Amino acid sequence: MITYFLVGLLGLVAGVLSGLFGIGGAILIVPSLVLLFKLDQHTASGTSLAALLLPVGLLGMLQYYRRGQVNLPYAALIAVGLFVGALLGAKLAGTLGDVTLRRAFGGFLLLVSVKLLLS
Repeated sequence: MITYFLVGLLGLVAGVLSGLFGIGGAILIVPSLVLLFKLDQHTASGTSLAALLLPVGLLGMLQYYRRGQVNLPYAALIAVGLFVGALLGAKLAGTLGDVTLRRAFGGFLLLVSVKLLLS
């Protein structure tokens, strides 16, 4: 039962960070599911996508929209790319081993971190 509480807390924290920084929750969700909850990389990625399917950003986006801080044409184009890209990425992930996928994700996070720290 405590595990479910902690997973729910993870969702809450990821939601706050998504609303605060505009990040995808997967930056926090996937590593947490792998490192803390011991899911394999593929299951963590699939679980993250399932969790983000409906609620991702809706209420947070409305707050930004009310302040005039949403570019709807850009958002629509990005959404189309996400729609197709998620399918392509999921197919690609299925061809990779768990360790390879975990290392690729870690490398991506490291690259983004270094870029943010040095800019």
